[in-house]
Amino acid sequence: MEQKQDSIEKILDRNFDEIMQTEHPEYVLRRVRPFLELMMEYKCALHEVETKLHVLNEEFAMKYQRNPFESIKSRIKEPESIVNKLRRKNLPLTVTSMEENLADIAGIRVICSFCDDIYTIAELLVQQDDIILLETKDYIRNPKPNGYRSLHMILDIPIFLSTGKRHMKVEVQFRTIAMDFWASLEHKVKYKKDIPHSEEIVAELKECADVISAMDCRMQEIRKKLEGEA
Repeated sequence: MEQKQDSIEKILDRNFDEIMQTEHPEYVLRRVRPFLELMMEYKCALHEVETKLHVLNEEFAMKYQRNPFESIKSRIKEPESIVNKLRRKNLPLTVTSMEENLADIAGIRVICSFCDDIYTIAELLVQQDDIILLETKDYIRNPKPNGYRSLHMILDIPIFLSTGKRHMKVEVQFRTIAMDFWASLEHKVKYKKDIPHSEEIVAELKECADVISAMDCRMQEIRKKLEGEA
């Protein structure tokens, strides 16, 4: 049985390019060694960034007696999502294409209490000499038309394997607790079909985003007043 399974894996590896051209390549990707190796490397890159963030969090807590962020969530894109994105962009369905053309296969979301902490932690992170900042999209200062707010950064992070050093891309998103709550609700509405009064709901969500942004600013000012009294 094990020999049969091993032969199947070898066939999948050998015929990888052909498999990727089938109608549903995402179904077999989970068993193809080149894809699995790439996903392992992305997981290692996530561990590297998470460790750096936790170190900054500990240092910040020691210096200022508070933590700059509430939580960190990380994820690797599912094979179906990867394949669908490559197809939408009319890109080759290969492992090389995934690595070269998709910057968000590995993603980390950092949830902060206050907006100024977002910019402080982001700046401290990219100042580290082994990190290269490839791209920044600031949707906090420049919100999307629907009201979405978040700071997005694409980082180049080295990982060290037995075969040597590899540079990997990781997307890091910074949001406040309120921004994350709004984005979660908007995502559910966005992918829900046949919603009655959809235009009205979109308008309400935009209004809520503006209210949340104003609340974030007020809470930050309150925190600054409290720190001034300490």
